[in-house]
Amino acid sequence: MTTTASQEAFLQAFHAEYPAVTAEALGTGRAPDGRSSYELLCDRVTGSTRVLDLGCGDGFLLELLARRAGRELAGVDLSADSLALARRRPALAEAKLEEGRAQELSFADDSFDACVSHMALMLMGEIEHVASEVARVLSPGGVLACVVGGGAVGGEAYERFLALLRAAIEEVPAAQRIPALGDSRARSREGLDDVLGPAGFTAVDWETVPIDLSGPVEQVWSAVSGLYDLGPLDRATVERLRRSFFAEVRDMTTPDGHVPCAFNIHLATARLR
Repeated sequence: MTTTASQEAFLQAFHAEYPAVTAEALGTGRAPDGRSSYELLCDRVTGSTRVLDLGCGDGFLLELLARRAGRELAGVDLSADSLALARRRPALAEAKLEEGRAQELSFADDSFDACVSHMALMLMGEIEHVASEVARVLSPGGVLACVVGGGAVGGEAYERFLALLRAAIEEVPAAQRIPALGDSRARSREGLDDVLGPAGFTAVDWETVPIDLSGPVEQVWSAVSGLYDLGPLDRATVERLRRSFFAEVRDMTTPDGHVPCAFNIHLATARLR
């Protein structure tokens, strides 16, 4: 069985090599209303002034949150390399950015009125400890708002990419496969209710939104190839996957050279009672 320690070691090693991969892959994606998944998450904590970002990475989300004057911001991440990029953002000069685990937060009780997490909660082991720690550092009535992955939109390039990726992974040795990451309960409304309810949160508000990553094939490849699964693969396997992907999406490429590509996210929100 994969341990939380081995999961976290993998994530640290991956982000040491690709410290801004999530923001680079998803930052340009847009919901039907034109907003990014990061902007949608910001809107869930509009009235909050003290905000903690769990799995803050290179600080992309925190920088968006900093656009509201007077906010007190903090971020926690396993990756020192990603945090180094966050600390270079002028907008985050006053933010508290800490290398650490969501299961063992260093902040005092009632330190925040909101906690956000973009594509990170679903990667965390010992999720009950995460829930209890978030509840501890939030003030009563505080909000937890998360973006978690929701899979491919049918008939588009991301779905085809995932099929190619699964086939490629089946052919490589176990050493080139990632460990099981996180807790599957973080990927469903029912699962999150099971985790968050005992920690004192209300029932989860759940919204599924498609995010459009369409563009030239090189741009789409750059986005989809940022998945963790590609990290341990050797260069030859990745190159074969790239060539297969380019061939696979040729029939769906529009006359102006764009490849339709979308995936779903889930916006999950709960309040501390």
